[in-house]
Amino acid sequence: MSDTAPSPTAIENALLSQARLPKGARKDAMALIAKVAGGDLVRDLVFLPPNAAIDRRLRVPIAETDDGDIATIEAEIDGHMAAYKNLPHRIRLRDETGFLTVAYFRGNEEMLKRMWPVGQTRLVSGKIGMYDGMRQMLHPDHVVDPAKGEAPPAVEPVYPLTQGLPGRTLARTILAALDTVPEAPEWLEATTVKAHDWPDFRTALEHLHRPTAPEDVAPESAFRTRLAYDELFARQCALRLRRQHRRKEPGRAVTGDGALAGKIIDSLPFAQTGAQLRSIKEVYADMAEPAPMLRLLQGDVGSGKTLVAALAMARAAEAGLQSALMAPTDLLARQHGATLAPLLEAAGITMAVLTGRDKGKDRKAILERMASGALHVVIGTHALFQDDVTFNDLGLIVIDEQHRFGVSDRMRMVSKGFAPHVLVMSATPIPRTLALSIHGDMDLSVLDEKPPGRQPIKTATMPTTRMSEVIEAIGDAAKRGERAYWVAPLIEESEAIDLAAVEDRHKELATYFGKGVEIVHGRMTPTAREAAMERFRTGESFLLVATTVIEVGVNVPEATIMVIEHAERFGLAQLHQLRGRVGRGDKQGSCVLLWKPPLGEAAKERLDAIRRNDDGFAIAEIDFRLRGAGDMLGTQQSGLPPFRLVSPEAHGDLLGPADKEARLAIERDPELATPRGQAIRLALKLFGYAEAAELARSG
Repeated sequence: MSDTAPSPTAIENALLSQARLPKGARKDAMALIAKVAGGDLVRDLVFLPPNAAIDRRLRVPIAETDDGDIATIEAEIDGHMAAYKNLPHRIRLRDETGFLTVAYFRGNEEMLKRMWPVGQTRLVSGKIGMYDGMRQMLHPDHVVDPAKGEAPPAVEPVYPLTQGLPGRTLARTILAALDTVPEAPEWLEATTVKAHDWPDFRTALEHLHRPTAPEDVAPESAFRTRLAYDELFARQCALRLRRQHRRKEPGRAVTGDGALAGKIIDSLPFAQTGAQLRSIKEVYADMAEPAPMLRLLQGDVGSGKTLVAALAMARAAEAGLQSALMAPTDLLARQHGATLAPLLEAAGITMAVLTGRDKGKDRKAILERMASGALHVVIGTHALFQDDVTFNDLGLIVIDEQHRFGVSDRMRMVSKGFAPHVLVMSATPIPRTLALSIHGDMDLSVLDEKPPGRQPIKTATMPTTRMSEVIEAIGDAAKRGERAYWVAPLIEESEAIDLAAVEDRHKELATYFGKGVEIVHGRMTPTAREAAMERFRTGESFLLVATTVIEVGVNVPEATIMVIEHAERFGLAQLHQLRGRVGRGDKQGSCVLLWKPPLGEAAKERLDAIRRNDDGFAIAEIDFRLRGAGDMLGTQQSGLPPFRLVSPEAHGDLLGPADKEARLAIERDPELATPRGQAIRLALKLFGYAEAAELARSG
């Protein structure tokens, strides 16, 4: 970078200033542009990557063009044929090799004659079609006068659009914004840039929006890859800074004598696993620190996360503090209540469940006991965030399936106590390296062992042509007092069509079996869903036909069969989660993956992987290998800005290196005080992490 390069502040001002519309654009165009670009700042526009690019470099004589070609042709205007009845206004062009008709429907005749003066030459670019055996170009994309030195763009980026926004207006606005962007100081290590032969940030943006070849805009191009790496690097720096700052925040050390925890352990009919002992130790060590804990407890279905949570709650109770567990649905909150009740009762720890369903006197009684401190543990849903919900002294928050809650939800809960410790639980195993990158602001505990006595679930794959055998097996199991789930297929990304599929399957199975077949899906009211689940839980019904709403946390020990229809359409992690709903009692569990012929190679490999494995972490590693980090990155973690330049499919493998570089950069310069630190601070602001840049300043 030259000595006269603009300061980081000047670059920040340029990129975070309001973008301007080009002359002649409609006044409401900026609102439409902001909708497409996610904002109306210069940064938002230049960070909007094109979907593709049109190659207009093909300049050919008329006779050498084929149907469907995008071609740029220089030809003389031979004459006009005015619009007649349903026919368009047509202009005949000629060169030495032949004729081309340019056609406009609903065109203004006077304007078209001025635009296409007979006898003059024009450069025209657009798509060639055939009409009555003649070459035609309908509504050309570009018409310019070569005598004035004008030319259509050689390679033209194509951007996502919204109704009412002309592509030309968006492209001109983006280029005008790009022209205001100065050079930026380098925030990446010189060795990183050199190793990949990447351009600098400003050059990468220039080539993205003024490509010299269509390949320049592809996600795999050096230009887009450089920008995607910048975005991942900024994100990981932000997570590292958040984590560093959190460790300096004032909190309170929570310690205990182990008396209540000991009673819970004594009540267990089994020994704890090594992974549970290790995780408890890590949680206790965090709680004993004077800074608030933020730990992610990651464990497979049935790995014993609930016990770890119960022992953490016991530690809080030993210190005279209250705990809250947040679950995403009423069903899961009540289920956690049922699982935790015997553990907490063994230690004399008082507990209640509070959800939106609790009204009137019951709710008032729970709130009074919480405020007085008579309740040690409260389990609930979003109902816990309400303003009238107060704790006597909240010391620990446990969050189940945190991806279902926003960061703002977590902060509202944290504000109900004095710097409470936070334990986040997730039943979605992901590879450790990826977990550290995606949840970089949290410490990580992993439960990678199953409690003793759990039988592996028998898993079979079958074509849908053998469905009748599966239905008979369910009938036999029902006679033995067992229960079954039937997960209806994911048809497409349309809730209405998926709903029709589950309703059709329910109708068929109810016709076959008569009584005892329930249906559960996301469009039902929570009360109706809970009632259907309750009938299934108590044995009033033996078959539950459902969409994937039953994926997490449903616990019916008598359920031994899980049927997943069109299993080839589900992700590995989701199949594993669903399979974990059965075999939770003392009977052998079975899972049938029904696939619709013909089965592709990739789908066959995925179904084989799930059939051979019952370890969630091993499955996550296989999923990672088959689909790359992209798929995991694509499931955006709440509380982080959505990606603009990262394409999860193309750039998933950049996450590890970007995280490593971010970690080293923050370790070397935690306050971002060096010249490179200042450049990183700029990158944080440009990519939407201004709050992390401020954390570095506050040390």
